[in-house]
Amino acid sequence: MKFSVFHLSDRSKLVWLAVLSIVAAAFFVFPGLNADNIGFFLPRRLEKIVAILVSAWCIGYTAITFQTITGNRILTPSVMGLDSLYLFIQTVIVFFFGSGKLEMMTGTGNFFLSIGFMIGASCILFLTFFGKERRGVSFLLLAGLIIGALFMSLATFMQVMMDPNEFLFLQGKMFASFNNINVSLLWLCVVICLATIGITWRDYREYDVLSLGPEQAINLGLSYRTTVLKSLIVTAVLVSISTALTGPITFLGILIANLSRQLISSFHHTGMVMGSVLLGCLFLVTGQWLVERVFFLSTTVSVIINFIGGLYFIYLILKEAKA
Repeated sequence: MKFSVFHLSDRSKLVWLAVLSIVAAAFFVFPGLNADNIGFFLPRRLEKIVAILVSAWCIGYTAITFQTITGNRILTPSVMGLDSLYLFIQTVIVFFFGSGKLEMMTGTGNFFLSIGFMIGASCILFLTFFGKERRGVSFLLLAGLIIGALFMSLATFMQVMMDPNEFLFLQGKMFASFNNINVSLLWLCVVICLATIGITWRDYREYDVLSLGPEQAINLGLSYRTTVLKSLIVTAVLVSISTALTGPITFLGILIANLSRQLISSFHHTGMVMGSVLLGCLFLVTGQWLVERVFFLSTTVSVIINFIGGLYFIYLILKEAKA
């Protein structure tokens, strides 16, 4: 009898994913350490692992839940334009104040400025285009897509007019990186993630109902608009802190969310979210290992992830078109 991972139970699949993630993390952290350098390298590598866990949770959870509330498996929270808004904020700072100002704001100031604008803009978008009784999620997504394109166009316009030296500095903010993590902000993000876990751990059953569709969910007694609005706000918070901490990784969400849905046979969101988060940890740790040990920091982890995720996105589109 041939062995296949799809013949395992969902619990066994999650255990195997957890084991692979731990092995990948150990393979990233411990090689090359000795008595002379362990005090320098070990803390920094562990900080990268914690940052990867934060990003994997934020992106994995939001991708699964966002696909559920939209009823579409090729959409992720990036369609709301949060990545574009983040890049627009960084571009505005460099364009009007210079790269020296951005360098001074790479710590707490830039972090809170970025997440404040992203969360505030998201809440205004949700309340304006989803708060009306006659407007649904599709109208919200269309508005977010248009606004995101507007921010990206404005950012591109300013980047074209920018001094080349200033643009080179700005490029460091346009791609996700785990090499220069602000430790104080990292632990703040950990606290925020733990708080959102405590707030949303009872919502998984509601997502199971939401996956049946808006009409069925309402008929089963679910407060549809309240549940969706809460989910969108949590999504905005998690995507904002993940993007502000490490930078945008556009295609990671669609990659791990769809692979988790294919791997986990159950419709329960507890298993799908855990699968998505573990896949995110595995891919990010592997990508960071490639960046440091194979490419010697000549590229970033977001370039690797977006390349693989982009190919997978094309595959999904072709698959849907054929269906």
